[in-house]
Amino acid sequence: MAVIRHELRIARPPDEVWPAIGDPAALPRWFPGIIDAQVDGRARIITASSGLSLPEEIVTNDPVRRIFQYRMTAPLVSDHLGTIEVADTGDGCSLVSYETRCEPDPLALVIGGACGNALRELRRQLEGQATPAKHEEA
Repeated sequence: MAVIRHELRIARPPDEVWPAIGDPAALPRWFPGIIDAQVDGRARIITASSGLSLPEEIVTNDPVRRIFQYRMTAPLVSDHLGTIEVADTGDGCSLVSYETRCEPDPLALVIGGACGNALRELRRQLEGQATPAKHEEA
């Protein structure tokens, strides 16, 4: 099973970062290529701009620990777990990590790359940048 992990620092406190992550229906607002997210209890169906719909199971949504986990349940995925965590850096900023564990391995690269782009877009939005900026990952 392949594991891809991205981390980056967002110049906003965790209480301002978490709402975007903790709301499973908000994904299309900050994840490029996702145009819809329908949530029904622990089930979420995301729709990509290509029209592909992917079913997911929400595994964890913990606002106290600021951890959101989901599992893709589409037939093309043998095993998958996505984990997003928001940590307090103690200086008014957040360290956000997005980890993808996936089988088959090549799919992890695709999903993991998209997740890295999503974190950069989330940072751009929360930090109020007018255009996407390049930042080094932590």
